[in-house]
Amino acid sequence: MFQVETISAKMLDYYVNRSDALIIDMRREEEYRVSHVKGAENVSYQEIEEGYTFPKGKILVLYCERGGASLKAAKLLGAKGYRTRSVIGGFAAYRGRNLVISR
Repeated sequence: MFQVETISAKMLDYYVNRSDALIIDMRREEEYRVSHVKGAENVSYQEIEEGYTFPKGKILVLYCERGGASLKAAKLLGAKGYRTRSVIGGFAAYRGRNLVISR
């Protein structure tokens, strides 16, 4: 079984603006539009399950609302050869400085 690396929500800021990382927000599009981590792309779990492809060679840092779906997605993508990180506690636990809030 593939082992997923997990990171704390606080560690998300470490991956913002890194050229070797891609932050993936797996929440509903409506939630993403309201607020998300700076630079995050909105890709649903369903899209990932259906074979959504990401650039190879990037670290995929995945978060959902609470952490469960991103853990499942990280396992799925890791089994396909991607380097992944799943955020423990998800977006609900994030309190970092790279929060984007739409008005």
